Amino acid sequence: MSRTKSIISLKNIIWKRNGKLLLDGVSWEVQKGEHWALLGLNGSGKTSLLKMIAGYQWPNSGEVSVLGNLFGKTNIPELRKSIGWVSSSLDQEYQSRPNDTALEVVLSGKFASIGLYEEITEDDVKKAKALLDQFRIQLLSNQFIHTLSQGEKRKVMIARALMSSPQLLILDEPCNGLDIYSKEELLASIEDMTAAPNGPTILYVTHHIEEIVPSITHAMLINSGNVMDKGEKRDVLTETLLEKTFRVPVKVEWENERPWIRIKSLLFSEKK
Repeated sequence: MSRTKSIISLKNIIWKRNGKLLLDGVSWEVQKGEHWALLGLNGSGKTSLLKMIAGYQWPNSGEVSVLGNLFGKTNIPELRKSIGWVSSSLDQEYQSRPNDTALEVVLSGKFASIGLYEEITEDDVKKAKALLDQFRIQLLSNQFIHTLSQGEKRKVMIARALMSSPQLLILDEPCNGLDIYSKEELLASIEDMTAAPNGPTILYVTHHIEEIVPSITHAMLINSGNVMDKGEKRDVLTETLLEKTFRVPVKVEWENERPWIRIKSLLFSEKK
């Protein structure tokens, strides 16, 4: 599969389920060299978009193209080998395999399998160890996955996703459930990853704008299946647009190319 400047192209996507409109005319272009944050409330349509990009669900109408491959005219299982996806659901998948080591989990990423069932090479092991080293967890390579902290597990899962050298990496709320230290440590690792030559384009899905590290260049806000705005992050992450997206009054401050948010007043206050 050839490298392409066009990473994602969605044109007028309509998607309904059980008669409910979940995505309403969504259009979105992601180019090579861009890293995007996708923000919205629960039920806004974020997961539906991700599943569509990975070919797990299809729009009722509209056009989807990923990595230069037009859906309906491409081999989706083959395309998925170029897409890495990390979410907390992967942790649950490995609960049934508590004796897999961190190294084995990373190696399984080559085959997109839960567990190792195919033959691995010496080069595979070298690459897996290099990825563990990249995330500063090489000393954990022989530890069982169930003994690792939540932050360590999340790093292992990102390393696993990188094992197949994907062109697109989807990080679906990777900091969910992490304490402050583990969150900042993981965000630092993601920031380092974006500086790697020939690294993947990143889609970072979150509810928390303070997780948008400096290397994230663009943002899209989605609310009830509608795109509120999209573009360069400083143009999109404004108080007016965030208030419309999250439906609470907010104050946004920027420090070192990273946005921080606070709620200006309680959404519900008791009136006497």
